[in-house]
Amino acid sequence: MYNRGNIFSAMPPVTKNIIIINLIVWLAMFVLPRHLGTGLEQWGGLHYFRASDFNPVQLITYMFMHDTRNLAHIFFNMFSLWMFGITLERVLGSARFLFYYISCGVGAALIQELAWALTWEDTLVRLLANEYHLDFPEMREALGLIMNTANGPQLLNIFITIGASGAIYGILLAFGMMFPNAPLYLFFIPVPIKAKWMVIGMGVIEILIGLSESTGASDGVAHFAHLGGMIFGFLIILYWKRTGTFNGGGYGGY
Repeated sequence: MYNRGNIFSAMPPVTKNIIIINLIVWLAMFVLPRHLGTGLEQWGGLHYFRASDFNPVQLITYMFMHDTRNLAHIFFNMFSLWMFGITLERVLGSARFLFYYISCGVGAALIQELAWALTWEDTLVRLLANEYHLDFPEMREALGLIMNTANGPQLLNIFITIGASGAIYGILLAFGMMFPNAPLYLFFIPVPIKAKWMVIGMGVIEILIGLSESTGASDGVAHFAHLGGMIFGFLIILYWKRTGTFNGGGYGGY
């Protein structure tokens, strides 16, 4: 217990408080729906911007919410934040680290909004056609009529995403850029992998899965949001580097 207390108290403030906030919100998502009659994600989860329940604040609030039906969702996000965020916050400083984390999360949300804008119609057509046993052309025509009514924006509330994964992918990207040759050990892989290859591999996987979902079935994960966190993280670090306000880390950093 003494060692655990030291580990927790030694964590830099931003990393520690982000983890605490996520855990508190996750517990609240268990309790409050019983009193409110609906899930907190209906207010705080990121909605498609054309949906009736969209609010710009959701660009930030969604990244502090996680699926209460899936313990792995919050565990792996917070574990990754703890594992990599501690080092990054100590290198970047707390203020800059917080800016970077929030910016990656917002960037992930914006990329997800773009992905929805490009795919929402095909996605809804597939879902509704399967539910009502209609052909795709018939359902597409019917959907066009529905979207011209007052119920159209309400139908778009089906698109919701929650989770810190976009910001976490930005953290992983930063670690890979600052410590490219740091050896990382992954599950089921007995040999270490350099951080830069892990980051590149994760980015390629997210692109391939995201593109495959645009033409077929979805696994329910916002892969383009993950990619968005990495893109915005790369742009921020590139800007810092070019303006001379960023220094790379060890293990063969810049």
